[in-house]
Amino acid sequence: MRLPIGLLVASVAAGLLAAATALLAMPAASLQFSLVMLLALLGHVLLERGTRRVRWAVAAGIGLLAVVAATRLFWYQEQVVEVGSVAYGPATAGTSILVPWRESIDRDRLAALGLALGVVCLAAGVLALPSRGRRRGAATAVLALLLFAWFGLDSAREFVDYPLAKLLGTVWPALLAALVTMGALALSGWRADRRWLLPVGLFLLSLGAANEYSDLAGMWSGWWEMANPDRNAFLQLGMMLSSSADDSLQVSTAVETTIALAGAGLAATGALRSSREATDRMGSPLMGDEGPHTADGDDASSA
Repeated sequence: MRLPIGLLVASVAAGLLAAATALLAMPAASLQFSLVMLLALLGHVLLERGTRRVRWAVAAGIGLLAVVAATRLFWYQEQVVEVGSVAYGPATAGTSILVPWRESIDRDRLAALGLALGVVCLAAGVLALPSRGRRRGAATAVLALLLFAWFGLDSAREFVDYPLAKLLGTVWPALLAALVTMGALALSGWRADRRWLLPVGLFLLSLGAANEYSDLAGMWSGWWEMANPDRNAFLQLGMMLSSSADDSLQVSTAVETTIALAGAGLAATGALRSSREATDRMGSPLMGDEGPHTADGDDASSA
């Protein structure tokens, strides 16, 4: 088995383990396997054959997603330590719940920014692919428009119920990520590989980005309600120390993890496959590149 294929197999296995551990309510293990999956996928992208312009753009996108996963893992471990110190240390009566809540929002904003930069790099890889002039490409444009309409209608309540400037000032990284992935999805049909892995991956990434936006907007709206008592909200603060056994299977979290990881994997492999197919069909390097790379790292033009 060649090393690129071995890394792809390892990436798939780690992704399945990430989804399984998320289902079993093991967030630390899920984040660890997600990081391993993205790193293995990054290695596969760097070693696989394809034009340099596409490979480096896709590798940059996957690398940024891996950085986001590593950062989330670090934050989770740090949060566990902080919760332990609160549980066993002296309590401070004046501690406000709004402060750690706001810190959590700022962290999610930073993670959303990393996601946005990652999908921008993936979109650049999609744009680097040549257009094949397929009529079926219109299907992805229609699908992207329908997805955008659903996203807009679902998000309208936040724009209506809360201050627009403050909301956009918080959620703009996640909003940017969602819009970029939907735009890349609209263009992917004309650049898709024969198995359509690229459009399917970008569709899943669009759903994942929309979910990131929804989570961040929901977290901010809850914080804003509590920070503004003139909203006539009657609040009672508390801390949840345990959960019911009925919630031992986190199905929604597992589905979200699966969508995000599968989207990244399919988009990356689909872009590489489309690049190879276009190069093989044309019989010459794409867009002025030096040519596709073989498994030994040499250019095909030097063979």
